[in-house]
Amino acid sequence: MTLAPIHAGQPVVERRAVMPDGFRAAGVAAGIKASGRPDVALIVASGGAVPAAAVFTPNRFAAAPVRLSRSNLTVSGMASAVVCTSGCANAATGAAGLADQERVGRIVSAAAGVAEPDVLHLSTGLIGTRLPLDRVEAGVTAAAAALDGSDAGLLAAAEAFRTTDSVVKVATTTFELASDSGSSTTIRVSGIAKGVGMIHPRMATMLSVVLTDASASPETLSAILRPAAARTWDQLTVDGDTSTNDTVFLLASGASGTSPVVLGTPAEAALRAAVEAVARDLARQQAADGEGATTLITCVARGARDDASARAIARAVVASSLVKAAVHGRDPNWGRIAGAAGNARLAEAEILEAAGLSAAEAARLAASPAELDPDRLRISIAGTAVFDGANGGPLPFDRSAVRSAMAAPEVVISLDLDLGDGDGEAFGCDLTETYVIENSEYTT
Repeated sequence: MTLAPIHAGQPVVERRAVMPDGFRAAGVAAGIKASGRPDVALIVASGGAVPAAAVFTPNRFAAAPVRLSRSNLTVSGMASAVVCTSGCANAATGAAGLADQERVGRIVSAAAGVAEPDVLHLSTGLIGTRLPLDRVEAGVTAAAAALDGSDAGLLAAAEAFRTTDSVVKVATTTFELASDSGSSTTIRVSGIAKGVGMIHPRMATMLSVVLTDASASPETLSAILRPAAARTWDQLTVDGDTSTNDTVFLLASGASGTSPVVLGTPAEAALRAAVEAVARDLARQQAADGEGATTLITCVARGARDDASARAIARAVVASSLVKAAVHGRDPNWGRIAGAAGNARLAEAEILEAAGLSAAEAARLAASPAELDPDRLRISIAGTAVFDGANGGPLPFDRSAVRSAMAAPEVVISLDLDLGDGDGEAFGCDLTETYVIENSEYTT
C-alpha cells in the first residue's frame, strides 16, 4: 500500500532560526537551572505592541503564566514581549505563584520598556516550585541588554527554552506577498519550541512561539493558529500526559510593509499554510526528541469517513503504549496497531470546531468512536503491507526485513480505511527504558 504524504504541497521548512523583521530576542543563564544552562528567554517587538494570538492548555491546574497570559491577551489581543523562564513551571503554586508571575511582568516592563499588560508569559520545569525572583530579575535585565534582531538572537532564545530537550527546536519558512508598492516581498514565518515529555494531544501540548513579519489582526492570527494547532500539535503525543503549562503564541510584527492579511484571501491562505508548516515541523521535532526516544513514529490514516476520524485514528495509534513498545523492540506487531485504531475516539468539541466543524456538529461528534470497518482496513508498517481486511486479514510478509526497516530513525505506520476521503496524521515516539528512568528520578 503506497499513499502520498498528506502534507504534500506544504511550504518547505528549514530547521534553522531565522528572525523575522520587527523582533529582537535573547537567551541568558540566570541560575534558575542547577545545570547553569540558559534559562531566561526574552522576545521583544521592536516597534511596540503587535497583534498576537495564543492556544493554551485546558489542564485544570493551568500554571500562573498561562492564566496571566490569557488575561493579558483578552484585553487587546496585542503583545510587546514574550518572557520564558525555564527550570520552574510556576504551576500549582496558588495565589503566591500568580503574584510571582505578575512580578515577572513588572520586571519585563521595566527592563524592556514595554507596558506590563503587553507581556506574555511562558514557564517550564518542575511543578509546585516558586520562581526565584531575584534570579529572574537579573536574567531578564541581562536578556534585555542583550536583545538581538539577528538570527543568533532567536537561536539564543530557543536554547533558553530547553529543559530535558536534547536538541534545540527551530523551524522557518518563507512565502511571497505583494507589498503596498506593488513589488513582491518575502514574508518570514519562524518558530521555536520546547517539549519532549508530559506531552499529549489537548490544545498546544508544549511551549512554542511563532513569529512573522506579515501584517495581520489578532482575529486573523487566531483564525490561523487554532486550526493549525488542531492538525499538528494536537496530533502529537509522547507519554499521554497534558502539561499544566502548554502554550503557543503567534505574533505578527507587520514589519514587512505589506498590506494586512485578510481572512478568505490568497494572502491569508499563504500565511495559514506557512504557519501550519512550521507548526508541523516543530511537532515532528518534539516527537523525535521525546524523552528517551530512539524512533519517531508517524501514523498516516487515509480513506476515513472524514478528516476528524482520520486524525483520531492516527492519534490513537501513536498514543498506544503497546505500539510504542513494539516500535522500540522493532516488532512488526500489526495487531497492536489494529487494536489501537479500533479504540479511537474523536477529539473534544473545541478541537473539532477549531479544525473546521460547526459548533453543533462538533458537539454531536465529540469523543464519539471513530468509524472503522475491519473488513476494509489495510495496514502497512515501514512500507510493507501486513494486513488487508478485504483479503482475509493477515498478510504474509518478511518479518526480518520489516524489523530491519523499523530500525530507521522514523517508522511510518499507514492505514487505509476505505470509507471516504478523510485523511490525517499524528506523531509520537517509542517508549523506552530511558523514559522510565528519566521520569522516575525527575525531582531527585
